[in-house]
Amino acid sequence: MNRRNAFTLFEMTFWPCIGLASIGLLTEFLALTPETRAFVLIGVISLSVVQICQLDVAYALLFDMWSKSVKYLFMAPIHGGHVVAGSWLMGVIRGSVVFGLMGLVSWYAFDFNFMDAGVGPLAVFAVGLFLNGALVGTCTCILILAFGPRAEVAAWSLASILLLLCGIYYPVDQLPPPVTIASRLIPLTYFLEYFRGVYGFPLLFRAPLMKGFGLAVLYQAGGLMLLHIVIQRARQTGMLLRLSE
Repeated sequence: MNRRNAFTLFEMTFWPCIGLASIGLLTEFLALTPETRAFVLIGVISLSVVQICQLDVAYALLFDMWSKSVKYLFMAPIHGGHVVAGSWLMGVIRGSVVFGLMGLVSWYAFDFNFMDAGVGPLAVFAVGLFLNGALVGTCTCILILAFGPRAEVAAWSLASILLLLCGIYYPVDQLPPPVTIASRLIPLTYFLEYFRGVYGFPLLFRAPLMKGFGLAVLYQAGGLMLLHIVIQRARQTGMLLRLSE
């Protein structure tokens, strides 16, 4: 699909680079310090990687829904976990390409080198982003199977919620107290906190990696269980047939 569909290549290269360039130029216009510019660019790149990865997980169901073939997907002897795992691996590949491309653009255009953090922290951070992509994509699949085609907007709107809650452009302690509580429940908040800490920003939370990976694994396990439940329910209610008509 990536070879044959120009749109998927476009969304993997063009839109992330446009987003990075626009925010990067804004940091130049505002004459931000190199440290503050790094804070913002880390958030921009992170959001693009999560978005690309989660879209691949969501596309596992969306492409079949758009082609009216969802029922054939679940006639195969597979579980929801197989669908998520296979599409997530493709998301990891595409997300890695985006991660590398945006790293090069940020280095060349804005003098921000991701490799300054070191290979180890960079790899841990990338794994965290990919896990968050799996979570968001799984949520989208659950919503589509539960509520039908109207829920496909979640494939794009959930990333906007992450942008608001996880401190993509600002520290989460700038949010109102009730919203800050919500941000503490999202794994991406802790991975951003960890990686920004590598660049010298003060940590707002203790043990961010432990909390980030713990929440990510817990949520994904719960998400796969819920996905199995909504697949069985969709079979009983006829939702699979409605998504295929």
